Amino acid sequence: PDPGLRLIAVRHFIDAAAQPDAIQDWLREGTVPGGPELDAELRWRILTRLAVLGATDETAIAHELDKDPSATGQEGAARCRAALPTAEAKTAAWQAMFTDDTLSNYLFTATAQGFWQPEQSELLNPYVARYYPDAIALAARRGPAIAEAAGRHAFPTHAIDPDSIRLGEQALTDPALTPALRRKLTDQLDDIRRALAVRDAH
Repeated sequence: PDPGLRLIAVRHFIDAAAQPDAIQDWLREGTVPGGPELDAELRWRILTRLAVLGATDETAIAHELDKDPSATGQEGAARCRAALPTAEAKTAAWQAMFTDDTLSNYLFTATAQGFWQPEQSELLNPYVARYYPDAIALAARRGPAIAEAAGRHAFPTHAIDPDSIRLGEQALTDPALTPALRRKLTDQLDDIRRALAVRDAH
């Protein structure tokens, strides 16, 4: 079989895994049965999914980072930590993104990618309303590159409901809203409206 297609299939399997057992075995053995062997990207991908499922912890993330201290490893660890399904992990990730102002664009993006997980909607619901004022303030402080990342990656795309649209529309009237963030929010809200219309039609 085409190794490229197999790699795509493996990535999809990891991302969709609802139970941790198989991908935990892959991570432990360093390979997928029949290939491929796990490179750093696949190892971090598995660990992120295990984090979402609550099947790993900070110790395992730190251990993986020791093995891969590269920039990619730093991003992988940030993504994993933000994906952990605990109130403490979400609080720490949110503070890192929206309060501390110490994350690079790359680490901000990785943290944001880990933070919002559809399986964790109950844990994340309180952050939907916080997103808009915090993102507006962040964009004003840190400029258009972070504003772009905040609008693209930190937006609560899982919150497909009228309340989320209402909050977003209110945010668009905020005089402090920067042009870069306005563009991204406008696009994201359009997507949410379309998704809501499709869902309601069914």
